[in-house]
Amino acid sequence: MTFSFTQAHSMTNDEFLLLRDCIYAHCGIFFDIESKYILEKRLSHRLLDLDFSSFYDYYHYLKYNRNKEQELMDIMDVLTTNETYFFRESFQLKAFTDEIIPELIKYKTARGNRSLRIWSAGCSTGEEPYTIAMLLSTIPELRGWKIEIVGTDISQRVLQQARRAVYGKSSFRATEDSDLRRFFVQQDDGYKVNSAIRELVTISHLNLFDTHHLAVLGKVDLIFCRNVIIYFDMPAKKRVIESFHSALYDGGFLLLGHSESLMNITTSFTLRHFKNDMSYQKPDRFSQGGSP
Repeated sequence: MTFSFTQAHSMTNDEFLLLRDCIYAHCGIFFDIESKYILEKRLSHRLLDLDFSSFYDYYHYLKYNRNKEQELMDIMDVLTTNETYFFRESFQLKAFTDEIIPELIKYKTARGNRSLRIWSAGCSTGEEPYTIAMLLSTIPELRGWKIEIVGTDISQRVLQQARRAVYGKSSFRATEDSDLRRFFVQQDDGYKVNSAIRELVTISHLNLFDTHHLAVLGKVDLIFCRNVIIYFDMPAKKRVIESFHSALYDGGFLLLGHSESLMNITTSFTLRHFKNDMSYQKPDRFSQGGSP
């Protein structure tokens, strides 16, 4: 009798729990039992590639094989969704450029600090950090400032594209023609972010559960983390948000996706209501309502 792959290699509930917990311990991504079929579908090709007869064999590989860390890193590409585009969530970006950045400029200028460091956590293929760089480059008050934008993601595949900085039509659904001409160079395989913008952005691999590398990242003035914590359960969300709190200077800002909030996660941030959108701010210990 001949069996199809899916019939011969269906995932049992016990195998699901073992794999789910292994992935969770690695990066905080959580799959509930209703998502079992997603995990089964997305990992099934690894059984074929590695010639395993069951998902338990694959779990054993992830736990004990000398290549386990590389395998866990590689499967992040298939376990995460990387849908993004330039100038996404325009109301939030307007609050960023018109309200949050002026507040940061005023505070830091008063203290003789002309540097700005921004972290795009979960930057995917790079549209977000490059968008941030483009927006900051249009603000006259930031001329002569030291600006650094750090884009990080757990998926090596998307980071390769972010470093290439070449994009096709789907990335420009919210991009004005004038911005396309201003910030990109057309070439045969798409549009490449120009060198002036690329120089402001550093792209790095980072697992948000990796406390050592989080510490190496250093302090930042503002964090974009949009549509990332939706993958985490409550304990993982608390752990990641605590890391963000530690990474921010006093008075620094945290910008989440519109479907995300810190309700029931932490009380360590203040919710700021701006004219264009809302944002979370780390309280400043030294001045009421100040910024870093």
